[in-house]
Amino acid sequence: MRVHVADHPLITHKLTVLRDKTTPSPVFRALTEELVTLLAYEATRGVTVEEITIQTPVTETVGVKISEPRPLVVPILRAGLGMLEGMVKLLPTAEVGFLGMVRNEETLEPTTYAERLPDDLSDRQCFVLDPMLATGGSLAAAIDFLFQRGAVHVTAICLLAAPEGLERLEAETAGKDVTIVLGALDERLDENGYIVPGLGDAGDRLYGVV
Repeated sequence: MRVHVADHPLITHKLTVLRDKTTPSPVFRALTEELVTLLAYEATRGVTVEEITIQTPVTETVGVKISEPRPLVVPILRAGLGMLEGMVKLLPTAEVGFLGMVRNEETLEPTTYAERLPDDLSDRQCFVLDPMLATGGSLAAAIDFLFQRGAVHVTAICLLAAPEGLERLEAETAGKDVTIVLGALDERLDENGYIVPGLGDAGDRLYGVV
């Protein structure tokens, strides 16, 4: 498993505003979209392309286009849905699938409650959107789900992560081609499984839940 923590002052600035508990939901949503676009730029460096010949106004030349089959973008509902627009702005030709997962607040383990994905992901590059890599359970389950359907490489984009979640993810994805792109790696998890210092519950803050 490869882990890339994006190092850019704009990312740090936007994350600081997200962390601030006084930031209202509309601003939180807009900044999340902007952050995901910045992180997606890093996450798509390895996207598969193929050469094509085109005609410019001046002459014929060779360029590239994203190869078939199209990449698949999978937000983990509900919070991952707030990351989708920022991703498809950068990768508009991608196919979008959905995974609905909820964390049991007592066991901290995930349960899948909805799924809308292609049956066969052979040769597909998959991008999973999950804002908070806390315990790692939901993301590990989502990645496993995609590999069971034949995915060859999975890249996860997260705003924040805790070391405990990364350790679990590395153990549960051993031997698989997985890349994690982060906005920041935080200190730890608290006793309730929340990232510290974190930014609270991303889903609640995205959708104005008090």
